[in-house]
Amino acid sequence: MRSFTEDQNLFRAAYRKFLEQEVAPHMERFREQGIVDRDIFKKAGDQGFLMIWPDEQYGGLGDNDFRYEQIIMEENARAETGEWFSTLHSRLVGPYLQRFGSEEQRQRFLPGCVRGETILAIAMTEPDAGSDLSAMRAHAKDMGDHFILNGSKTYISNGINADLVIVAAKTDPDNNPYSVGLFLVERGMEGLERGRNLDKMGMKAQDTAELFFSNVKVPKENVLGDPAKGFYYLMEGLAEERLIAATGYIASARHAFDLTREFVMERKVFGKPLAAKQNTQFKLAELDTEIDIMQVYVDHCIALHNQGKLTANMAAKAKLQASEIQWRMMDEGVQLHGGAGYMNEYPICRMFTASRINRILAGSSEIMKLIISRDIFSEQYRSLLE
Repeated sequence: MRSFTEDQNLFRAAYRKFLEQEVAPHMERFREQGIVDRDIFKKAGDQGFLMIWPDEQYGGLGDNDFRYEQIIMEENARAETGEWFSTLHSRLVGPYLQRFGSEEQRQRFLPGCVRGETILAIAMTEPDAGSDLSAMRAHAKDMGDHFILNGSKTYISNGINADLVIVAAKTDPDNNPYSVGLFLVERGMEGLERGRNLDKMGMKAQDTAELFFSNVKVPKENVLGDPAKGFYYLMEGLAEERLIAATGYIASARHAFDLTREFVMERKVFGKPLAAKQNTQFKLAELDTEIDIMQVYVDHCIALHNQGKLTANMAAKAKLQASEIQWRMMDEGVQLHGGAGYMNEYPICRMFTASRINRILAGSSEIMKLIISRDIFSEQYRSLLE
C-alpha cells in the first residue's frame, strides 16, 4: 500500500494531465532534435510543477516532502517522458542554492528557477575525473573581488539549455586537492563556451554537453558558501542524488514490467499467448517480486529522508539494487518482446538503451559496492539483529 496524502494524489492527477497534454505529444520531436524545448520548463513552472520545496517568498509551495518529486518521477516513467529530466533542475541542482547559497543568491535565482525561466545544471564531471572528484583539473583563482575560472567539463545534463550552471573547481590545486569551490556561472558570462550536444546511446531528448571555461570572471557574489568547502557540499548532496536515481529507476522498471506483461498476453506463439508459457510466467513472477520488494525499500528510504535520517549507505544500497533490477527488467523485457523488442517503435527498445547509463551515473554500481563494503567492515557497522 503506497503512502501519499490527499494533496499529493491530486498533484499526481494534475501532473499526469500536464504530461499527457504538454510533453508526451512532443517527445518524438524532442528525441530527433536532441533537446527538449525550453518552453516546457516554463509551462511546468507556470502550473507549479517545478521546485515544489522553495518557500512561498521565492514562488514555491514551501513543502519539502520528497514524495512530490517521487510522484513526478513515477509519472514521467508512466508517460515515457523521462528524457525531460525536470528532477535534475528541481531537486538535484536547485537545493544547492537553498542549502549553501546566501539569502541574496536565493532571492536572485530561485524565483526564476521556480518559474522555469532559469534552467539549472551542475558541472562536476571531467574527461579524466568522474567518481574521483579530487582528480578534477578545473580551477578558480581568487583575484580579490572575483575568481578567474578555467577548465572544462563533460557529460553535463542540461548543458545546452542551462542558464545557470553550478561549476565545481579547485581553489587551491597545488596544496589541497579537496579545496573546491562551487561557482554560479550564468549564461552570457564572457569565457563560457558550450561544446556540441553529445550523441548518446539513449536519453536522446536530454541535452548533454561539454562546457569550456576560459578566464571566466566569476564575482564573489556568485560563489556558493565557502570556496574551500565545495567538495564537502557535493558529498552532502550525494545521498539525495542516489535516492532520486533509485526512485526513478524502480518506477521505470515497473513501467517496463507493465508493458511486457501486456505484450506477452497478446503475442501468440504456436497458437497460444506467450503468457501461457511457464518460462514467461516464471521470469515475470521473479521480476514482479523483485520490483515490488525494491519499491518498498525505496519508499522506506524516502520516509527516512523526509525525517532527515537517510544515510549514505542506505542510499547507495537503493541506487545499486534499483539500477540492477531495472537493467534486468529491461533486458528481459526486450527478450520477451522478441524481434519487436529491437524496434524503436516499441517503447521497451528505447527504455532499454536509455537505462544502460543508470548503472554508471550518480556513482557506478562498483562505487556503490565500495561504499557499502566500507560500512560493512567499519567499526560503526551494526547488524539489524543486534
